[in-house]
Amino acid sequence: PRYDLLNRLMTGGRDVAWRKIAVREAARGRNPAALSVLDIATGTGDLALELERAGFASVVGLDFSAPMLAEAERKARERPGGTSLITWVQGDAMALPFAADVFDAVTVGFGLRNMPDYLGALREVVRVLKPGGTFVCLETSPLPSPLLRSVFEFSMQTGLPILGGLLSGDRDAYAYLPQSSAVFPDAEALGKLMQLAGLRNVRFLRRGLGAVAIHVGQKPDSLESGKVTPAR
Repeated sequence: PRYDLLNRLMTGGRDVAWRKIAVREAARGRNPAALSVLDIATGTGDLALELERAGFASVVGLDFSAPMLAEAERKARERPGGTSLITWVQGDAMALPFAADVFDAVTVGFGLRNMPDYLGALREVVRVLKPGGTFVCLETSPLPSPLLRSVFEFSMQTGLPILGGLLSGDRDAYAYLPQSSAVFPDAEALGKLMQLAGLRNVRFLRRGLGAVAIHVGQKPDSLESGKVTPAR
Protein backbone atom coordinates (compact mmCIF):
# COMPACT_ATOMS: atom_id res chain seq x y z
CA PRO A 1 0.00 0.00 0.00
CA ARG A 2 2.84 2.44 0.74
CA TYR A 3 4.34 1.71 -2.69
CA ASP A 4 1.04 2.68 -4.34
CA LEU A 5 0.70 5.75 -2.11
CA LEU A 6 4.14 6.98 -3.15
CA ASN A 7 3.16 6.60 -6.82
CA ARG A 8 0.07 8.73 -6.21
CA LEU A 9 2.09 11.39 -4.39
CA MET A 10 4.87 11.53 -6.99
CA THR A 11 2.43 12.09 -9.86
CA GLY A 12 -0.23 14.07 -8.03
CA GLY A 13 -2.61 11.21 -8.81
CA ARG A 14 -2.17 11.67 -12.55
CA ASP A 15 -0.76 8.16 -13.00
CA VAL A 16 -4.34 6.89 -12.75
CA ALA A 17 -5.37 8.90 -15.82
CA TRP A 18 -2.21 7.88 -17.68
CA ARG A 19 -3.02 4.20 -17.15
CA LYS A 20 -6.51 4.76 -18.53
CA ILE A 21 -4.97 6.26 -21.67
CA ALA A 22 -2.66 3.25 -22.00
CA VAL A 23 -5.63 0.91 -21.69
CA ARG A 24 -7.58 2.80 -24.37
CA GLU A 25 -4.59 2.59 -26.69
CA ALA A 26 -4.28 -1.16 -26.12
CA ALA A 27 -7.84 -1.65 -27.38
CA ARG A 28 -7.98 1.14 -29.97
CA GLY A 29 -10.20 0.15 -32.90
CA ARG A 30 -10.98 -3.25 -31.39
CA ASN A 31 -13.48 -4.77 -28.97
CA PRO A 32 -11.64 -5.46 -25.68
CA ALA A 33 -14.09 -8.27 -24.91
CA ALA A 34 -12.42 -10.25 -27.70
CA LEU A 35 -8.82 -9.49 -26.72
CA SER A 36 -6.18 -11.18 -24.57
CA VAL A 37 -3.60 -8.91 -22.95
CA LEU A 38 -0.34 -9.45 -21.07
CA ASP A 39 0.89 -6.81 -18.61
CA ILE A 40 4.62 -7.27 -18.01
CA ALA A 41 6.41 -5.91 -14.93
CA THR A 42 2.92 -5.67 -13.48
CA GLY A 43 4.16 -4.80 -9.98
CA THR A 44 1.21 -4.39 -7.64
CA GLY A 45 -1.20 -4.81 -10.54
CA ASP A 46 -2.56 -1.31 -11.12
CA LEU A 47 -2.42 -1.52 -14.91
CA ALA A 48 -3.63 -5.13 -15.04
CA LEU A 49 -6.62 -4.22 -12.86
CA GLU A 50 -7.40 -1.27 -15.13
CA LEU A 51 -7.28 -3.59 -18.15
CA GLU A 52 -9.72 -5.94 -16.45
CA ARG A 53 -12.07 -3.05 -15.62
CA ALA A 54 -11.99 -2.07 -19.30
CA GLY A 55 -13.44 -5.46 -20.21
CA PHE A 56 -10.52 -7.33 -21.78
CA ALA A 57 -11.43 -11.00 -22.24
CA SER A 58 -8.23 -12.31 -20.68
CA VAL A 59 -5.67 -10.45 -18.56
CA VAL A 60 -2.32 -11.89 -17.46
CA GLY A 61 -0.10 -9.95 -15.06
CA LEU A 62 3.56 -11.00 -14.97
CA ASP A 63 6.27 -9.87 -12.57
CA PHE A 64 9.66 -11.09 -11.38
CA SER A 65 8.90 -10.23 -7.74
CA ALA A 66 6.79 -12.61 -5.64
CA PRO A 67 6.02 -9.94 -2.98
CA MET A 68 4.75 -7.55 -5.67
CA LEU A 69 2.53 -10.27 -7.12
CA ALA A 70 1.20 -11.11 -3.65
CA GLU A 71 0.16 -7.47 -3.22
CA ALA A 72 -1.41 -7.47 -6.69
CA GLU A 73 -3.42 -10.58 -5.84
CA ARG A 74 -4.56 -9.02 -2.56
CA LYS A 75 -5.74 -5.88 -4.35
CA ALA A 76 -7.57 -8.00 -6.92
CA ARG A 77 -9.35 -10.00 -4.22
CA GLU A 78 -10.42 -6.93 -2.29
CA ARG A 79 -11.39 -4.64 -5.16
CA PRO A 80 -15.03 -3.54 -5.41
CA GLY A 81 -17.15 -5.21 -8.05
CA GLY A 82 -16.59 -8.89 -7.53
CA THR A 83 -14.02 -11.59 -8.12
CA SER A 84 -11.04 -10.85 -10.33
CA LEU A 85 -10.19 -13.28 -13.13
CA ILE A 86 -6.68 -11.96 -13.74
CA THR A 87 -4.00 -14.65 -14.02
CA TRP A 88 -0.88 -13.71 -12.05
CA VAL A 89 2.41 -15.22 -13.20
CA GLN A 90 5.86 -14.96 -11.65
CA GLY A 91 8.32 -14.74 -14.51
CA ASP A 92 11.07 -12.85 -16.29
CA ALA A 93 10.11 -10.28 -18.92
CA MET A 94 13.46 -10.97 -20.59
CA ALA A 95 12.40 -14.60 -21.21
CA LEU A 96 8.61 -14.65 -21.21
CA PRO A 97 7.14 -18.08 -20.34
CA PHE A 98 4.69 -18.01 -23.24
CA ALA A 99 4.57 -19.33 -26.78
CA ALA A 100 4.93 -17.00 -29.75
CA ASP A 101 1.95 -15.14 -31.25
CA VAL A 102 -0.48 -15.59 -28.33
CA PHE A 103 -1.50 -12.12 -27.06
CA ASP A 104 -3.57 -9.46 -28.81
CA ALA A 105 -1.89 -6.76 -26.71
CA VAL A 106 1.06 -6.37 -24.34
CA THR A 107 1.38 -3.48 -21.89
CA VAL A 108 3.98 -2.24 -19.45
CA GLY A 109 3.59 0.59 -16.95
CA PHE A 110 6.69 2.14 -15.41
CA GLY A 111 8.59 -1.13 -15.73
CA LEU A 112 10.63 -1.11 -18.92
CA ARG A 113 13.33 1.15 -17.44
CA ASN A 114 13.99 -1.49 -14.76
CA MET A 115 14.95 -4.13 -17.33
CA PRO A 116 18.63 -4.85 -18.00
CA ASP A 117 18.22 -4.87 -21.80
CA TYR A 118 15.49 -2.65 -23.25
CA LEU A 119 15.84 -4.01 -26.77
CA GLY A 120 15.85 -7.61 -25.57
CA ALA A 121 12.67 -7.01 -23.58
CA LEU A 122 11.00 -5.38 -26.57
CA ARG A 123 11.92 -8.31 -28.79
CA GLU A 124 10.28 -10.65 -26.28
CA VAL A 125 7.16 -8.47 -26.45
CA VAL A 126 7.13 -8.77 -30.24
CA ARG A 127 7.60 -12.54 -30.03
CA VAL A 128 4.51 -13.15 -27.88
CA LEU A 129 2.28 -10.64 -29.71
CA LYS A 130 -0.04 -11.93 -32.38
CA PRO A 131 0.56 -10.46 -35.86
CA GLY A 132 -1.25 -7.13 -35.84
CA GLY A 133 -1.14 -7.01 -32.03
CA THR A 134 -0.50 -3.82 -30.05
CA PHE A 135 2.21 -2.91 -27.56
CA VAL A 136 1.71 0.01 -25.17
CA CYS A 137 4.45 1.36 -22.92
CA LEU A 138 3.75 3.93 -20.18
CA GLU A 139 7.06 5.15 -18.85
CA THR A 140 9.04 8.06 -17.46
CA SER A 141 10.84 10.12 -20.08
CA PRO A 142 13.60 12.74 -19.97
CA LEU A 143 12.00 16.17 -20.29
CA PRO A 144 12.48 17.84 -23.70
CA SER A 145 13.48 21.16 -22.10
CA PRO A 146 17.04 21.12 -20.68
CA LEU A 147 16.08 23.65 -17.99
CA LEU A 148 13.00 21.72 -16.87
CA ARG A 149 14.98 18.49 -17.03
CA SER A 150 17.62 19.86 -14.66
CA VAL A 151 15.01 21.09 -12.17
CA PHE A 152 13.07 17.81 -12.37
CA GLU A 153 16.14 15.62 -11.94
CA PHE A 154 17.37 17.65 -8.98
CA SER A 155 13.99 17.44 -7.23
CA MET A 156 13.79 13.69 -7.90
CA GLN A 157 17.31 13.00 -6.70
CA THR A 158 16.90 14.98 -3.48
CA GLY A 159 13.22 14.80 -2.60
CA LEU A 160 12.16 11.31 -3.65
CA PRO A 161 14.58 9.33 -1.45
CA ILE A 162 13.52 11.44 1.55
CA LEU A 163 9.81 10.93 0.84
CA GLY A 164 10.33 7.24 0.16
CA GLY A 165 12.30 6.86 3.37
CA LEU A 166 9.56 8.52 5.41
CA LEU A 167 6.86 6.28 3.95
CA SER A 168 8.73 2.98 3.78
CA GLY A 169 11.74 3.29 6.05
CA ASP A 170 14.01 2.39 3.11
CA ARG A 171 15.48 5.57 1.67
CA ASP A 172 18.05 3.80 -0.52
CA ALA A 173 15.39 1.82 -2.39
CA TYR A 174 13.85 5.04 -3.69
CA ALA A 175 17.16 6.48 -4.83
CA TYR A 176 16.97 4.00 -7.71
CA LEU A 177 13.99 5.65 -9.44
CA PRO A 178 15.69 8.96 -10.32
CA GLN A 179 18.84 7.07 -11.30
CA SER A 180 17.01 4.73 -13.68
CA SER A 181 14.87 7.55 -15.09
CA ALA A 182 17.94 9.70 -15.82
CA VAL A 183 19.53 7.06 -18.08
CA PHE A 184 16.34 5.88 -19.79
CA PRO A 185 16.04 6.73 -23.53
CA ASP A 186 14.07 9.83 -24.46
CA ALA A 187 10.76 9.43 -26.28
CA GLU A 188 12.22 9.56 -29.79
CA ALA A 189 15.01 7.11 -28.94
CA LEU A 190 12.61 4.65 -27.31
CA GLY A 191 10.41 4.80 -30.39
CA LYS A 192 13.40 3.88 -32.54
CA LEU A 193 14.23 0.97 -30.22
CA MET A 194 10.66 -0.26 -30.63
CA GLN A 195 11.11 -0.15 -34.39
CA LEU A 196 14.41 -1.99 -34.14
CA ALA A 197 12.63 -4.70 -32.13
CA GLY A 198 10.18 -5.17 -35.00
CA LEU A 199 7.24 -2.92 -34.10
CA ARG A 200 5.66 -0.65 -36.71
CA ASN A 201 3.37 2.39 -36.75
CA VAL A 202 5.16 3.58 -33.62
CA ARG A 203 3.86 6.79 -32.05
CA PHE A 204 3.93 8.40 -28.64
CA LEU A 205 2.06 10.89 -26.49
CA ARG A 206 3.74 13.09 -23.90
CA ARG A 207 2.12 13.75 -20.54
CA GLY A 208 3.17 15.47 -17.32
CA LEU A 209 5.05 18.29 -19.11
CA GLY A 210 6.92 15.59 -21.00
CA ALA A 211 8.12 13.66 -17.94
CA VAL A 212 5.97 10.73 -19.04
CA ALA A 213 5.51 9.21 -22.48
CA ILE A 214 2.98 6.66 -23.71
CA HIS A 215 4.35 4.72 -26.68
CA VAL A 216 2.22 2.57 -28.98
CA GLY A 217 3.36 0.17 -31.69
CA GLN A 218 2.00 -2.76 -33.67
CA LYS A 219 3.48 -6.09 -34.61
CA PRO A 220 3.20 -6.16 -38.39
CA ASP A 221 1.24 -8.79 -40.29
CA SER A 222 4.17 -8.74 -42.71
CA LEU A 223 7.43 -6.83 -43.09
CA GLU A 224 6.82 -3.15 -43.68
CA SER A 225 8.55 0.15 -43.02
CA GLY A 226 7.47 2.80 -40.57
CA LYS A 227 8.49 5.91 -38.70
CA VAL A 228 8.20 7.22 -35.16
CA THR A 229 5.45 9.80 -34.86
CA PRO A 230 4.89 12.16 -31.91
CA ALA A 231 1.18 12.54 -31.18
CA ARG A 232 -0.71 15.16 -29.21
